[in-house]
Amino acid sequence: MDLEGKAAIVTGAGTGVGRQTALRLAEQGCSVLVNYSRSREGAEAAAADCERLGVKAIAVRADVSRDEDCRAMVAEAEKAFGRLDVLINNAGQTKFVPHENLDGLEPADWNQILSVNLVGPFLCSRAARPLLEADEGGEIVMTSSVAGLVGMGSSIAYCASKAGLNNLTVTLARALAPKIRVNAIAPGFIDGEWLREGFGEAYEPIRKSMIERTPLKQVATPESVAAGILSILTGPDLLTGHVVPHEGGALINL
Repeated sequence: MDLEGKAAIVTGAGTGVGRQTALRLAEQGCSVLVNYSRSREGAEAAAADCERLGVKAIAVRADVSRDEDCRAMVAEAEKAFGRLDVLINNAGQTKFVPHENLDGLEPADWNQILSVNLVGPFLCSRAARPLLEADEGGEIVMTSSVAGLVGMGSSIAYCASKAGLNNLTVTLARALAPKIRVNAIAPGFIDGEWLREGFGEAYEPIRKSMIERTPLKQVATPESVAAGILSILTGPDLLTGHVVPHEGGALINL
């Protein structure tokens, strides 16, 4: 897809991967709705940065786990841009709990993680479908995780949510074809504030260990994941229903 003159929604775009993806889209001439749930200042700053790149951009608060919020967000995009070509389902949530600590995850934790990481992308995709199907069709990219492929990550609930998201990617790709392409990117360890805050003092030892175990001797960053998402969007038109790892080759060393 040529992104010039197109319009996108990026969920969870106030910080990290979402913010960097919004900026990369804007650099390509794509207007952006910067979604946020809690990071209002970051989202408004990201939208302002996108506008400085010469495109339209708005920051919109919406809880992706609520159907009415998702539909209202899509309506805001249509009102602002008159179209929608790209949906990046990036919003995510976790709770850092060692896998062996089964008592560390309450039903409320499961419900919250699954509602944001799995139900949210479905609700956003459903709400966006009519606009994405218009004209020449559109694209959806999910921000998944290697955790959904190998069952190793911040918590069992997070791993399960991303495994479900990978399956949702394939299922939606089949259901929404031929007008909408649906793919996912699956980063490994991402060097950034989200994991730094979650792991605390263990962050640096874990990061160094991941670098040593990765064939390319580097881990992902929000910027590199955003570049990966752009490559999916602008890459081969025949790519749909795939989960693309973005982990420096870590999977081949497991």
